[in-house]
Amino acid sequence: MTRKITVIPGDGIGPDIIDAATQILDKAGCDFEYEYADAGLIALEKHGELIPESTLAAIENNAITLKGPLTTPVGGGFTSINVTLRKHFGLYANVRPVNSFKGTQARYEDVDIITIRENTEGMYSGLGQTTKADGSEAEAMSKVTRLGCERIVRFAYELARREGRKKVTAVHKANILKSTSGLFLSVAREIGKEYEDIESDEMIVDATCMKLVMDPSQFDVLVTTNLFGDILSDLCAGLVGGLGMAPGANIGEKCAIFEAVHGSAPDIAGQNLANPSSVILASIQMLEHLNMHEQANNIRNALRDVIETGDRTTRDLGGSHGTTDFTQAILERL
Repeated sequence: MTRKITVIPGDGIGPDIIDAATQILDKAGCDFEYEYADAGLIALEKHGELIPESTLAAIENNAITLKGPLTTPVGGGFTSINVTLRKHFGLYANVRPVNSFKGTQARYEDVDIITIRENTEGMYSGLGQTTKADGSEAEAMSKVTRLGCERIVRFAYELARREGRKKVTAVHKANILKSTSGLFLSVAREIGKEYEDIESDEMIVDATCMKLVMDPSQFDVLVTTNLFGDILSDLCAGLVGGLGMAPGANIGEKCAIFEAVHGSAPDIAGQNLANPSSVILASIQMLEHLNMHEQANNIRNALRDVIETGDRTTRDLGGSHGTTDFTQAILERL
């Protein structure tokens, strides 16, 4: 049965890489109907707002969204579009897997880590942000709740169990941030005891960064608060070749948004240069979320073979080809 999903092409290179992803989904036999919606600078130009009501309605109605990179204008009065979407739809879980692909410029060949980040609380909640008129002081408030901590930690353990993972590491800074990070760690310890089949570990965030760089193989699933998760997930992307090889999912109770996590790269927009791997990998995440595992595996295998063989790869992968050639190589394998 045909399923309708929302597609947000986004800004810069977004339309090109989203087009690549939808071609691949179609070739893999996913039988989706796409409802296209605007957000970001293109929406500001066409509708006078970054996230039109029609886009919010499409996301809510279809429950599943595939999204390209969005640009939030720099300057006062513009709130991050991604943060706004996460808060509006209660997308509390940010899921960022990274896997090594032979043929990339990565330093490691055996990385397989999922970072699960609380997506709606902490330093990114926007609470209490003030700056003195003379610019001499600024402050912001970090607030976490027991509900938020319980929800994200349990999500991590359930994902680990579902995917046959062996270990969940709670990443914190409770030695210094004794209130907020302390609450998170306390809750993580409580919930970890309920999952005797999964090893529970805890680690201070700065030590985690160091150990990820030295030996990423010791990590499996990381779960942490908003700010730390943002930093750690990008660090993990660097272990497998950069943000071009890292997808992301934002998951709530009623809907989910799957996205390329890199920027809109306006300097190469429309030049047929972008590597679409991040949004292709996000599409695979989306298919797995929908229990379409056969299609997900077929696309992953095709993408892996193209990168490993260097067949028509993009410049960031060591090749000399563009988005369309790279996409065509995947389509041929499918």
